Amino acid sequence: MITVTADGRGVASHAGSRLLADLADAAGLPSAFSDALCGLRERRAGHDPGRVLVDVAVMLADGGEAISDLAVLRDQPGLFGPGASTATAWRVLDGVDEQMLVRLRHARAVARERAWWLRAESGRGLPAASAGGRDWPGLVLDVDATLVEAHSEKEGAAPHFKGGFGFHPILVFLDNTNEALAGILRPGNAGANTAADHITVTDAALAQIPDEHRHGTPILVRADGAGATKAWLAHLRSLRDQHGLDVSFSVGFTMTEQVQQAIVDLPEAAWTAAIAADGDHREGAEVAELTGLLPDPAAAGWPQRMRVIVRRERPHPGAQLRFTDIDGWRFQAFATDTPAGQLAALEARHRAHAGVEDRIRCGKHTGLGRFPSRMFAIDTGWLELALTAADLIAWTQTTLLDGQLARCEPKRL
Repeated sequence: MITVTADGRGVASHAGSRLLADLADAAGLPSAFSDALCGLRERRAGHDPGRVLVDVAVMLADGGEAISDLAVLRDQPGLFGPGASTATAWRVLDGVDEQMLVRLRHARAVARERAWWLRAESGRGLPAASAGGRDWPGLVLDVDATLVEAHSEKEGAAPHFKGGFGFHPILVFLDNTNEALAGILRPGNAGANTAADHITVTDAALAQIPDEHRHGTPILVRADGAGATKAWLAHLRSLRDQHGLDVSFSVGFTMTEQVQQAIVDLPEAAWTAAIAADGDHREGAEVAELTGLLPDPAAAGWPQRMRVIVRRERPHPGAQLRFTDIDGWRFQAFATDTPAGQLAALEARHRAHAGVEDRIRCGKHTGLGRFPSRMFAIDTGWLELALTAADLIAWTQTTLLDGQLARCEPKRL
């Protein structure tokens, strides 16, 4: 017989969050944050600023939306230890200046290296990125931007292209583990294809990868059509040619008139069957290479040896037709500098970039969906803690959990 009661003693809500806090401790995150925030501690008897920010990250990973949600941890000292007040947490966040923010990012990288070592010590290697029914070697970084609404006047918030008002952060996730490597908080009217922001966030993401994996490991950087800028792709190429990183790219490519004409000129024999995410035949979809039918990309300022590949597919019933649809086909093009490989496999690898939208959606339940302050500097620090929350979940799932728990989304976890 099972008896269910609501008056038990020693019962703790959100007890699973203790696992995230323990892993943060094992990775050295509190001490790394404390070193980054040296000088913020007002008195020896007060709360350690590094521990306060780790508690905020754990709270966000548990689904918190506001600093006041720290009460969930603070009200259970037997489980989480003594917690800081809401006012103390506000003071710590308010005290984080630009130099401290840089040190916090470095602290995250230090803790990440330790977390990856702990995963290896547990007998688990770095998970492989999968697409098209196969595992791909190396690391896969997905770059994407998202809109976050602001429902009150906030510094840095602005109207955006969808008619709302808020922020337009750009983010980088590691597809292998779902870790949130880097992010930049931007006004809502920031451009989706601003090359300078792509360069900044990519460099910040690469700095988060432990040295032994950043050097000598293939790194694929993926983005949608917003990443098809000559300046950003040139920067990615320079990382390989000038800095010795094995970096390649796969980005959406704009359907210009030249691309559309090249598609029209393609002989029917050039098309080959596309494959689905599981590697099986993708019904009604085909791929072909356009590179030889386009003007020399390098002469137009694109990286040398860049390839342009296109997929065609019949729109599903009821889909709204586009001007770029030709003869009932819908086309999507992408560019890559991967020199070899089956077209269908390369296209499936690029299409897997869509998974970053799930990472962002989950991130909006763990801190990315709401910026709590009217001050842009505090919201920037909040973004860094939201990224840390995503990391704690990813480290826990890839190091300690198995089966469905290792794959489920934060709300269910």
